[in-house]
Amino acid sequence: MAPDDAFTAAFDARRDHLRAVAYRMLGSLHDADDAVQQAWLRAAQADRRDVRNVAGWLTTITARVCLDMLRRRQRRGERSLAVTSSAVDTFAGDGVASRSGDGGDDRGHGEADPAEEAVLAESVGLALLVVLDRLSPAQRVAFVLHDLFAVPFEDIAVVTDRSVAATKTLASRARTRVQGGTPAPAPDLHHHRAVVDAFLAASRDGDIDALLRLLAPDVVRHADRIGLPAGVATEVRGARAVAEETRVFMARARTAEVALVDGAPGIVVAPRGRLFAVLRVTVEDGRVAAFEVLTDPARLARLELAVA
Repeated sequence: MAPDDAFTAAFDARRDHLRAVAYRMLGSLHDADDAVQQAWLRAAQADRRDVRNVAGWLTTITARVCLDMLRRRQRRGERSLAVTSSAVDTFAGDGVASRSGDGGDDRGHGEADPAEEAVLAESVGLALLVVLDRLSPAQRVAFVLHDLFAVPFEDIAVVTDRSVAATKTLASRARTRVQGGTPAPAPDLHHHRAVVDAFLAASRDGDIDALLRLLAPDVVRHADRIGLPAGVATEVRGARAVAEETRVFMARARTAEVALVDGAPGIVVAPRGRLFAVLRVTVEDGRVAAFEVLTDPARLARLELAVA
């Protein structure tokens, strides 16, 4: 069935919503735009005579496209938010090198605007995007549709080609991953979180005095070599030295967010939602006693990350 003016208007009216759904599923603005275009093509060619809920129908089509794209990524061993050598090399510039999408479309569009994608990633939550990327394709689709967009499980079951009960299980398992497993005891978690929040805020501002108050005098910073510029030591000791270095890397702090790292508050650095580094922070007596900057992909893959 060929598209008509009424259908085109109906689709365009919902394009922003469909793009928002696709972005949360795919974690890439370029891929989200591709998914919406593919949804347009599928919907334009479909028999629409029995469609009663246009918004729900278009959301379902878009979700199916995203699920197909996520499965192709999985078969190729890709992860949209995984750290790559190009990300390390270009972080000092615009954050992360652009990655091509899973396919084009007939109408075409330009590359996603990095600034727009950065704003969108921050509005969704950098930590959430990083954790979503660790879910299976079906889990991610079920969680995004139900928990973020309140789509009924009956409709999600159609997308995932599973029973309603199995779809509820997918969303539940995804929710557990997003929220984390067994955290540290509540008082320690709250206290640790407050210190990490303050440390990140001072790092973003380049506030040396605040950093010196937050860092233990004998604080130690360890880092993987892969994420460091040439000439920067893998280990730095002492509050003054660590504070001065932290101010140098203010740009990275601006693309960071507090997250749960192996059940305790830490920091993920995720420019435009792409995981670049994780800071595992040790807090003792109300101060940062040590932190480790992990950028080695093998080490990052072993971490349990969740939204704080």
